[in-house]
Amino acid sequence: MGLDQSIVQNAAARAEALTRQAPSLRLDPALVQRIAQKVPIFAGMSQDALLATLATGEHYTVRQGEVLFREGDMGNSFYVLIAGEVVVEKLREGKPVELKRLGAGECLGEMALVGNDLRSATVRALGDTVAMRFYRELIDASPESASIIYRNIARTLAARLGESSVVLADLKVRDSAA
Repeated sequence: MGLDQSIVQNAAARAEALTRQAPSLRLDPALVQRIAQKVPIFAGMSQDALLATLATGEHYTVRQGEVLFREGDMGNSFYVLIAGEVVVEKLREGKPVELKRLGAGECLGEMALVGNDLRSATVRALGDTVAMRFYRELIDASPESASIIYRNIARTLAARLGESSVVLADLKVRDSAA
């Protein structure tokens, strides 16, 4: 089931005003379709819900080395990376520890939507990066989109928890062997 091109073009036209903050990025029909296919947080969304959600997104550009948000900042939004790569870091003993690198199609900051208003990590651009920022209030205003996005966030967080459990178990084994 593909996206109806007339709907995609309409959404792209509505979102055109948002690209003023990132003139190098155009939310054209091909980009909208690629987002629909490649961004897991939008998986299972109807065409109408996806297009309405994308129309609420705000384009956000970050230059190499700049921070999207810092650990401890208040958060009320999540991001979907459109282009570029970021590193997720936590401070330990005053030094940043790299947790993960994220690239195009991946989301970050989604914990701010599910009850944690404080950012749990710092996210820094490794190169020039373009993202779409989605605010909690706008997501919550659409029950269809919200239910799908929250379900997909739960899946993402469960997968990350599983990965963290493996790392923690490996650390425990290493510590007990030392």
